[in-house]
Amino acid sequence: MPRSAEVVALDAAVAAAVSSAEQAGRVPVILIDGPSGAGKSSLADLLLRAWPAGGEPRLVRMDDLYPGWDGLDAGSEAVGRDLLEPLRASGAGSWQRWDWERHTPAGRVDVTGDGPLVIEGCGTLSRGNAALADLTVWLRADDDLRKQRALARDGETFAAEWDRWQSQFDRFVAREHPVEHAMLVLDVTGVDLADPRARTTVES
Repeated sequence: MPRSAEVVALDAAVAAAVSSAEQAGRVPVILIDGPSGAGKSSLADLLLRAWPAGGEPRLVRMDDLYPGWDGLDAGSEAVGRDLLEPLRASGAGSWQRWDWERHTPAGRVDVTGDGPLVIEGCGTLSRGNAALADLTVWLRADDDLRKQRALARDGETFAAEWDRWQSQFDRFVAREHPVEHAMLVLDVTGVDLADPRARTTVES
């Protein structure tokens, strides 16, 4: 089966964004957003496995820094305030890890160096965060498929919190209009993101 057009487009956009940022002397920043289960984590993993640009990429998952199930907005604000803004100003930023088992903050993670930075998760494409990025990506997928993917990944824990989280995300979208800040919008409903080559799914 052919490599999907969506992944080909993403690779080209990443290569161009990284090259432009490096020529300008700044750390390349790529943000990937979209609703739960759209495929953000899988696409980020795929991107890093077959990195299409220069440098050694680093990955930050928003799931690691949300301060609990009501923390979408707090996580979105923190990644801009503590990581992206300082990174742009001084070349060094950080983010606070969240311990989901103990429900408390864990260690702080420093981000330094000039390697490309990929951040994936709900809430990355706020107005402020998007303005600090070199490439902004929004993922779309069929609603039923999204929920199936999310629950298959996180099980009953997320099933109990689905509506609570979706409500926060809906408010974020209504306030920040993230799709308007996306340089690349991809519908990955028909893309097999579990396959390292991200093949196009062909219905028989």
